[in-house]
This record gives sequence, C-alpha cells and structure tokens, in this order.
Amino acid sequence: MKIIGLTGGIGSGKTTVANMFAELGIPVYNSDVEAKKLTNSSSEIRSQLISLLGDDTYKNGMLDRKYMADKIFNDHILLEKANAIIHPRVAEHFAEWVSQQTSPYVIKEAAILFESGADSQCDLVILVTAAKAERLKRVMDRDGVSEQEVEARMKNQWSDSKKTKLADFIIENNTLSHTRKQVKSVHSSLI
Repeated sequence: MKIIGLTGGIGSGKTTVANMFAELGIPVYNSDVEAKKLTNSSSEIRSQLISLLGDDTYKNGMLDRKYMADKIFNDHILLEKANAIIHPRVAEHFAEWVSQQTSPYVIKEAAILFESGADSQCDLVILVTAAKAERLKRVMDRDGVSEQEVEARMKNQWSDSKKTKLADFIIENNTLSHTRKQVKSVHSSLI
C-alpha cells in the first residue's frame, strides 16, 4: 500500500482536497486533527507541554490552542521543542492506523509534512497551493484571527516554491471544479 503525503500552506485548502480523495473511497489521515486529539488525550504530551510552555497551556483539561500559538509561533526554538513532543506520537499513531487500511493507497494530510520530515514516510507527495491573498482570507474567516496572526503562522512554514521542488503532484486550489478535476487526475495516476 502506498502512503501519499498531502500538504500545503495554511489556508491552501488541504482539507478540501483530502475530502475529495475521501469521496473517491481513499482513507485519509488528518495529522493535524489527530495531533489535536493526542494533545488532549495523552498525559505524556500534556505534562511535557506544560513543562515547556507553563501551567496555562491547558484550561479545564483541554489544550489552550490560542495560548500555545501565541507562545510558539513567534519563537522558533519553542516551536521546534513543541513539535518534538507532538510529532513522534502522531507518527506512531499513523503507523498503527495504516496497518488497519486495505486500499491501494492512503492519504496522510499534514500542514508541515516537509518541515517535520514526515515526507520521508511517504511514497509520493501532493502539494496543494492557492493564492496568498485567498489563503489569508480563508484563515482569517475560519479562525477569527488577524492578518498579522496568519502571517506569523505562514512564516513558520516553508514557501510553496520550496515545497514545489519536492512534491510529486501539485493541485492548485483556486476553484472547486478545477480542483476536483485535478484530484481525479492524481487519483487515476495513483491507482
């Protein structure tokens, strides 16, 4: 079974593209969603994040995402340390999930697939791109954050031009009808 990485900058529409693959019957593992689940369910991750970021990291037993984002997205060293706590647990969870799948390939959706080195676990990688202005608008609308907050998150991800050199497929997610055609074309190539 092939493992296909699916990545793209914040607001590029990775989840939209992942859902299109799921509609074609392909199992999709959303690394970001699973990481969120693990940060709340794993006592090991919880204690390490509290040690790293302080007691306010969790409120009412749940990770305070805004607090964490404010701490790590402007501090590269803290970001790397937080990733070093979370990403190995997500990789273990993903390996267990893959062992239960039976399709010709699976999709591993991850915002920082290249940045975290998780692309090394993938046979091929799909990069989702979109115009920067559109990405900014999508994230501001979705998360209720300022343009500056989105820019800060973007600075912690590689540029599309850097990721394009490493990707096997590129899906431009500007209009849904065109995106869907590209997904079907990639799917045909993979099966």
